[in-house]
Amino acid sequence: MKTRNRLVVRLVMAPIAIATMALSGASCSNENTVLSLENRTYPYKIAATVGMVADIVAQVAGDKATVNGIIGTGVDPHLYKPTRNDVSEFMDADVVFYSGLMLEGKMTDPLIKVGRSKKVYAVTELVDEATLLEPEEFAGHYDPHLWMDVSGWMEAVTAVAQSLAEYDPVHSQPYKQNAQRYNVQLKELHEYAQRSIASIPKQSRVLVTAHDAFNYFGQAYDIEVRGIQGISTESEAGLEDIRQIVDLIVARGVKAVFVESSVSRKNVLALQEGVAARGREVVIGGELFSDAMGHSGTYEGTYIGMIDHNVTVIARALGGEAPELGMNGKLTLKHE
Repeated sequence: MKTRNRLVVRLVMAPIAIATMALSGASCSNENTVLSLENRTYPYKIAATVGMVADIVAQVAGDKATVNGIIGTGVDPHLYKPTRNDVSEFMDADVVFYSGLMLEGKMTDPLIKVGRSKKVYAVTELVDEATLLEPEEFAGHYDPHLWMDVSGWMEAVTAVAQSLAEYDPVHSQPYKQNAQRYNVQLKELHEYAQRSIASIPKQSRVLVTAHDAFNYFGQAYDIEVRGIQGISTESEAGLEDIRQIVDLIVARGVKAVFVESSVSRKNVLALQEGVAARGREVVIGGELFSDAMGHSGTYEGTYIGMIDHNVTVIARALGGEAPELGMNGKLTLKHE
C-alpha cells in the first residue's frame, strides 16, 4: 500500500474512533448528534461534500436518512473553501461522507474537527488501490476523479453500504440491497458508455477538456484524454501546454473540444484560437460535467444523468453514435 497517498484520508479518519465509543454507550462531546443504537431516530441526517457523493449515499441510505450536499452545482471542489455555515451543516449531521483522495483539500480541517464527535467516511477509502490512477504529473497522490469510471464508482457505492451498515447495523441488509439494486443501473450505464465511445472513429477518439478530470474515463472507455490544466484546477496552463494540444488537434483532425461546467473556459477558447491560427477549425462540442453535477432536481443533477450527459455529448461531437437524449431519453438539450 502506498501509505503516503492516503495521508489526508487517515488524518481525517483517525479521530473517528471516538464516535465508535459513543455508539456503545460511552460519553461523547456531542451527545445530541452521536446517538446510541437504543435511541436513534429516523431519518437521521447525513452531510456529504460533493454532489456525486451525496447522490450515491442517498441511493444507498433510502428512507433511513436525509442527505444534504454541501458543495453546490457548478462549484469547483478543488478550490472550494468551507464557510461557517458548511461547518455548522457538518456538525448538525449524524454522519458525514466525502470523496477523499484529496479532492476536497481545503475541507480537511473541518472534517478532522467533525471526526472527533461523529462518523466521517471517505467513499474511496475501501476502493481497491489497483483501481486507482496515479498520473505522472500528480506524483505522490492518486487522481481523485474516480467517478468518471462508472465501474470504479460502483466500488464506492459498495463502500457506502458497508459504512452505513457500520453506523446503523440494524439496517445493514436494506443498505446492501439498495447498493446492489443501484449498481445494476450503474452496470447498464457503464456498458452504454463503452458502446457509445467505441463508436467514435479511432483516429478521432481524443477527448480534449479544460482540466485533467477524465483520466479514469479515458482508461475505462478507451479514449485518449488531454486536459489543458492539471488534475487540480489550482494549476495554470502554459503556452507550451496549449501549443502541444493544438499540434495534436491539427495532426489528428479532432473535430471538437469541450468546456466544463465547474472550470473557466478561457483556456479552451485560447486553444480554439490557436487551432484557427493554424488554418483549421475545432468547435466546442459541448459542456461536460467534471467536478460537479448538473442543477439539483434535473436528470443531469444525478450521478447517472451526469455520466449519461457526458458520454452522449462526447460521442456525438466526435463522430460516434449515441441517441440525442441519452441512454434513458432524459437529457436536457443544450447548445453551445
